[in-house]
Amino acid sequence: MGQNYIYKLRLDSITKTVPLPYNEYVQQYIDIYAKRKDLFGKMMGLSNYYFPIFDKALKDFNIPQEIKYLTIVESQMNPHAISRVGATGIWQFMFGTGKAYGLKMDNFVDERKDPIQASYAAAQYFKDAYEELGDWLLAIAAYNCGKGAVTRAMAKAESRDFWAIRQFLPKETRNYVPAFIAAVYVMNYSGKHQISPQACSLFLKTDTVQTNRFVSLASLAKALNVDETALFALNPSYKKKIVNGTDEEPKRIIMPKLRDIDYASVYEVLNNSEQDVSMRVVQASTDDVRDLRKSRAKSASSHAVVFHKVSAGQSLAMVANKYGVEVQDLRVWNGLKSKTIVPGQQLKIFAKNVNRLKAPVSYASYTVKAGDTLSEIAEKFNGVTVQSIKRDNKLSKAGLRAGMILKISKG
Repeated sequence: MGQNYIYKLRLDSITKTVPLPYNEYVQQYIDIYAKRKDLFGKMMGLSNYYFPIFDKALKDFNIPQEIKYLTIVESQMNPHAISRVGATGIWQFMFGTGKAYGLKMDNFVDERKDPIQASYAAAQYFKDAYEELGDWLLAIAAYNCGKGAVTRAMAKAESRDFWAIRQFLPKETRNYVPAFIAAVYVMNYSGKHQISPQACSLFLKTDTVQTNRFVSLASLAKALNVDETALFALNPSYKKKIVNGTDEEPKRIIMPKLRDIDYASVYEVLNNSEQDVSMRVVQASTDDVRDLRKSRAKSASSHAVVFHKVSAGQSLAMVANKYGVEVQDLRVWNGLKSKTIVPGQQLKIFAKNVNRLKAPVSYASYTVKAGDTLSEIAEKFNGVTVQSIKRDNKLSKAGLRAGMILKISKG
C-alpha cells in the first residue's frame, strides 16, 4: 500500500490538464514500462528532438502538452512505424483519417511520416475530439478507436467517465489510456527506475528551407558532408528521397545547421532541378488493410482489367506511373512478392484504379445520423477534409446534431 501511495503522489505531482489517476490498470503498465529501460532511455533521447515539434503544434491548437507522450504508446517515436492494419507514422494515422485531417499521401510523399505535418493533424483531431466529448481521457480513447466508438460506449454506460465506460470499449482501447498514463509517469520519473537517457541519433540543431524545385536528398547530403541516412531521418516523409517542390506547392527540407563552407555546394543542389524522375504526382490509394481486403474482392468481381506486357528496361514503378496506380496495388493484383519484373511478363491492372481528371462538381448533401463525427463523414467522401466541411457549413465547433444537413464540397 505504501508503494502504491508513492506512485499516486508522483502522478498527482505531474498532473496538469489531463487527469492522471492511479489504479491497478495504470500500475500494470508502469510495471511493464519500468522494465523496458533501454526502450525508455532511447525515448528520452529522441524526445530532445521530437518533443519541441509536438509542443509547438499542440500549443497552437491549445491542446495540453501531456498529449505528446501518446507518441510513445503509438509508435515509440518512429516516423516509419506501420501497424498491422496500416496506421502509419509517429502519430499512427490511418489513411482515411489522415486524409480527413489534410495530410497528403501520393507517390512522392506520405505526410503521416512527417513529424511536423502529422503533429498539426493530431492536434486538430484532439481539438475536435475534446469539443465533441468534453473530457481529455475520452478524447485520448477516441484517438485509438474513433469518436463514434467512444460515443456509443458512453451511451451504453450512461456515463462520461472513461473508467465507467471502459468495459464497453474495444480491448485495445481499454488498455490504451492506462498505457498513456504509465508512459507519462515513466518519462517523468525515469530516474526512480534507473532509466538513463541515451544520446539522440538525430541532429538537434537544424535549419529549414522551402524549395520550389525537385531536390535529391542524397545529393544534398553529399553537399552537406553528412551521412545520407542522417538527412533521410530528418525528412522521413519523402518516399523516393526526392523533395518534389513546385511553385504552386513549395516543400520543406530540414537539414543540419549549415556551416559557412556548405553554402556554395548546398545552393547548387537546391537550384538544380534536373532530376531523373517523373514529376507526375499520383494520389496514393488506401493502405488500410481492412479497406484493401474489401476493394480487392470488389475490384476482382466487377471492374474491367487491363493487361500490360512488360518491355525491356521497364520497372514496376514505371508501369505504375504509366497507369496512374501505386506499386503496392500492382503487387497485390499480381501476387508479386518483390518489385522485380521481367520483359514479356503480363501484369494485370484494374482500369477503375487509373486516376483521371474529374470535372468539378458543386455540392452533395449529407444528413447527420446519431453518433456521426466530422472525421467519419469526411472519410466517406473523396477529397473532403474535416476543415472543408467546417468551412462550407460555417461550423465553429466539431459538435453535430442528428438531422443536420451538411453541404459536402465535391469539386
